[in-house]
Amino acid sequence: MAHETMLAELDRRRNAAQRMGGEDKLAKRRERGQLNAQERLNALVDKGSFMEVGLLGASGVFESDIRSTPRDGKITGFGKIDGRDVGVVVNDFTTKGASTSATNSKKMGYIRKVCTEKGMPFLHIGESTGARLPDAMGSKGMGSLLGNDPTQFRRMRDTPWVAAALDTSFGSSAWLCCCADYAVMKKGSIMSVSSPRLVSMAIGEKVDLEELGGWRLHADQTGLIDHFVDTDEEAMAAIRHFLSYMPSHNGELAPDAPVPEGSGEDQEKILDILPEKRTQVYDMKKIVKIIVDRDSFLEIKPRFGKPAIVGLARLNGKVVGVIANNPQVGGGALSAEACRKIIDLTVLCDSFNIPIVRFMDTPGFVVGLDAERRGAPGHIMNFMNATSLTTVPSVTVICRKAYGRAYVAMGGGAQNDAMVAWPNAEVSFMDPVFATNIVKNLSPGQDGFEDALAEIQKDLEIWDMARIFSAHDVIKPQETRRYLIQMLDIQQRRRSKGLGQHLMRTWPTSY
Repeated sequence: MAHETMLAELDRRRNAAQRMGGEDKLAKRRERGQLNAQERLNALVDKGSFMEVGLLGASGVFESDIRSTPRDGKITGFGKIDGRDVGVVVNDFTTKGASTSATNSKKMGYIRKVCTEKGMPFLHIGESTGARLPDAMGSKGMGSLLGNDPTQFRRMRDTPWVAAALDTSFGSSAWLCCCADYAVMKKGSIMSVSSPRLVSMAIGEKVDLEELGGWRLHADQTGLIDHFVDTDEEAMAAIRHFLSYMPSHNGELAPDAPVPEGSGEDQEKILDILPEKRTQVYDMKKIVKIIVDRDSFLEIKPRFGKPAIVGLARLNGKVVGVIANNPQVGGGALSAEACRKIIDLTVLCDSFNIPIVRFMDTPGFVVGLDAERRGAPGHIMNFMNATSLTTVPSVTVICRKAYGRAYVAMGGGAQNDAMVAWPNAEVSFMDPVFATNIVKNLSPGQDGFEDALAEIQKDLEIWDMARIFSAHDVIKPQETRRYLIQMLDIQQRRRSKGLGQHLMRTWPTSY
């Protein structure tokens, strides 16, 4: 009977914890079309794979809060995604707004620690109100809750971190998105340091939710979020999809995948997209999608830093990082935001042993008063530094324009393992129109301008660079896919079994 009593008590406690914040709160979520924490978890990991730890955790601060804090507001444990192990934290907003307190901090810290030590991705599904009040108030609260885990926000990129900002995401939900290698946000959600109520009290005026931390802010201006979705289910699917491109840790390679049927069949279509006129814009993204395996291009931060296109893709089943200029926005001139976006992708790839392919077509960096106020020189030098620190295989393709310092930052010169150009490529220190004005003091429309421009342009063609072997070859655009597949196979790091040196593993995840 004693055994039966003890086991029954365990079952009672387990059942109480699994009820989360109670049926009333769960019903309200269903009415609003929101998944609860358990439903999000079910959509995230492989069916039947989750092993929970900390189910019986509850508030360790106030005895009166024990019954109202099942799991202390966070589901933590280990599961599998496509058969690979992951560590997971899913916030339960029905329990005190998933606020951070002593017990759940220990639970999250344990998951992070195991993920780092054992080589598993760490996933954080955020919806939270921030630190729990009054637990964190006063010197005892601060001494108990803050600053006791020096590894809490340390990023050494040992394993991939992925985070989601869903609905109300303040405090830790925002912190983990900013620390993550890949962050997903649901439209209609808000991600910010503090709640609108607290911010309104601090500044003495009402704050608009969207302006404070809405998805458009993060998509267009901050660049803190990589992908945006409409539903919780789409957020979980996006996380699973991203992880399919990533190794479990930085000591292994990303998994290969079967080559989709029809990949590589449309290479001649590149010539239909690439204009013959040097001043005409075109859709670089369409060219990238033709070259990589069919339907494999995962674009990252599509609305941020639009003069650049970055993402992950596959070539012949193997994962590559893609960095490309976007002539449709500012002619491909690189803004501070575009530099940041390219740096982020470069750091991600170098940290997790993913080769990089660059498609270059840029007249240089954005200049002007606004660019200087945004700290353009600093972003450009960060860009140069990241390019020079890259230790994974990288191949640069000069598609058209390659001017000035941007040529080097985009992997020109010796900043690569191999560099080729298309026959229409043009390389110089400056756009020939500007150079004609500076050298000849002539502007478009003036007598003699066209002749002077033609004289300067004749030195731009790629043949001279190929002649001195600064470009390793000139290839037809439709030969690019085959060339990249073969060259990346040659350039793979055999002595290190494909692993890079991870020189940027401590680069900030947001800045």
